[in-house]
Amino acid sequence: MEGKSGKVNRAFNRVLLFTLDGVGVGALPDADRFGDSGAQTVQAVARFCSPLELPNLARMGLGQIPGLEGLFPCSRPEGLSGRMVERSGGKDSTAGHWELAGLVQADPLPTFPDGFPEEIMTSFREETGTDPLGNINISGTAVIEQLGEEHCRTGRPIVYTSVDSVFQIAAHEAVIPLGELYNLCQKARHILDPYRVGRVIARPFVGESAATFRRTSRRKDFSLKPPKPTMLERLSDAGLPSLGVGKIYDLFAGKGVSGKFPTKNNSQGVAESLRLFGEITEGLVFCNLLDFDMMYGHRNDVAGFGRALRQFDRMLPDIKASMGPEDLLLLTADHGCDPTWPGTDHTREYVPLLGWYPGCTGGLSIGTRESFADVAATVLENFGLSPLAGKSFLSELVSLR
Repeated sequence: MEGKSGKVNRAFNRVLLFTLDGVGVGALPDADRFGDSGAQTVQAVARFCSPLELPNLARMGLGQIPGLEGLFPCSRPEGLSGRMVERSGGKDSTAGHWELAGLVQADPLPTFPDGFPEEIMTSFREETGTDPLGNINISGTAVIEQLGEEHCRTGRPIVYTSVDSVFQIAAHEAVIPLGELYNLCQKARHILDPYRVGRVIARPFVGESAATFRRTSRRKDFSLKPPKPTMLERLSDAGLPSLGVGKIYDLFAGKGVSGKFPTKNNSQGVAESLRLFGEITEGLVFCNLLDFDMMYGHRNDVAGFGRALRQFDRMLPDIKASMGPEDLLLLTADHGCDPTWPGTDHTREYVPLLGWYPGCTGGLSIGTRESFADVAATVLENFGLSPLAGKSFLSELVSLR
């Protein structure tokens, strides 16, 4: 996959950007508005899993991030480190990823703590010819435990939501086949566009009874289209590859994503990202690693969260080995998902920022950045493209050469 843009004076030709989904690094100053004052995903996991040894992340400067000092010691870090504030008014994956890509949402996407209003549900019934169960705010695992058996008896889909701007439809794969479930979601997406609901999510599950029901990897997201241009569109319009791995394509409804590569877990996400990175000579590979959030944060599985962090840490040497002197590695997150926090929802937190490239000399802590959009500003400046929002830290990165 070759880029089509002309050569510009760049610091880096290729950028590999990983979002560690849900890996927050401490409550934001406004976290009390979301009921999250005191949430601290990485710190909580480190305490529970002590010692949580992450030597490769520590070498990139993880322990130099404000709030993480002393947790991940390294005498000679290499790379840039800091943390970022979310300016958008939410704590969901859509808002977080959009802001990383330079689109700050002044008005938060709507949430439905008491379920969806009757006008939405009436439209859904009329459009789909179904009479759904649920319409409640609940976790995905709890809802299939409570309503899964009734769903199997009646064939009625299960509709539910969470603290995020999401309309989720759960169905047993033997009761409502995947194609039919996805069709229900597409119809719901059409209904919900005027309401600015962030995502419609198909949540298929299998099993014989409430005790054995489990969600499958065949989830599919149907996202609201970004209302304004993002970093991905800027890159694509310039003829540069802008490849989305994991749920990136879905989160941006495909806008600006020049390749869609879904994955089932973190290992596959890293492997697919490295494969694609090897096929381009310029541009961006943007990957969401979902296990931290989906498998462990939402399930309050602190030990599992710790294992996932260790697993990613062990993959970092191979990631770095795939990079040449004109390549840049960026690691960040989209929100928190503290597995020790009451409930099973996301938490409103700072996110980490780690940057590295071959030849980094020493480490540089840049403290707290004012927006996730600083990532987009940096990538766009690197490729000589006009900014959207945020403040670039490209000069700080280059200073480590």
